[in-house]
Amino acid sequence: MVAGIVNVCGLLAFGVLTTNVTGHFAFFSEELSRKDYATGLVFLLFTLCFLVGAFISNLLTELALKKKSKNPHFYPLLVEILLITLVGFAFFEKNLTIINSQFFTYALLLAMGIQNALVTNVSKSVVRTTHLTGLFTDLGIDLSQLIFRKNEGEKVVLEKNITLRISIITFFFAGCLIGGILFHYFQLKTLLVASVLLIMALYFDFLRFRYYILKRKIFRRN
Repeated sequence: MVAGIVNVCGLLAFGVLTTNVTGHFAFFSEELSRKDYATGLVFLLFTLCFLVGAFISNLLTELALKKKSKNPHFYPLLVEILLITLVGFAFFEKNLTIINSQFFTYALLLAMGIQNALVTNVSKSVVRTTHLTGLFTDLGIDLSQLIFRKNEGEKVVLEKNITLRISIITFFFAGCLIGGILFHYFQLKTLLVASVLLIMALYFDFLRFRYYILKRKIFRRN
């Protein structure tokens, strides 16, 4: 849902898709062929920001794991929250210049690179949440597999995977829809909704951690 909100806000505010880089790389190649190197550099930076975001996400997670942090995913999520909130407060900028718009676009691409790498890392490369190309591909494969006779265990796994992928697609769509509606009223302040959702996710993770600690203590006593 966060990715959906960021995606539509980036598109409506800056005219740029901020949750994936496939199109940006194509535009980069096109501008090179036209010898418009300045514009091509902008699209290259879009791509690199997503890459840097993924790098930062995994770097922070690995450093936290080495220090035996109780919640190693806290730090990448915190950086993502700060970046999205920063752009959300851009509504104070009454006249957004081209340079400011590009800066905010870089920030959103960086944030989405962080989120995509984080979820990919947590799910062991099963889930990606910032774009739908891979999800629709995997969903199509899983649906076709249902046609063939499977044992009960394989069918259960397939059905779980299909449910997961449909859920992610649904929430991405919901984020785009909600973000698009709210943007007409609140402009870039809509991104603050995405920040709140991420804060809620952090708090839920904290509660879950406390639950497992409590459960372990009760189990030891018994």
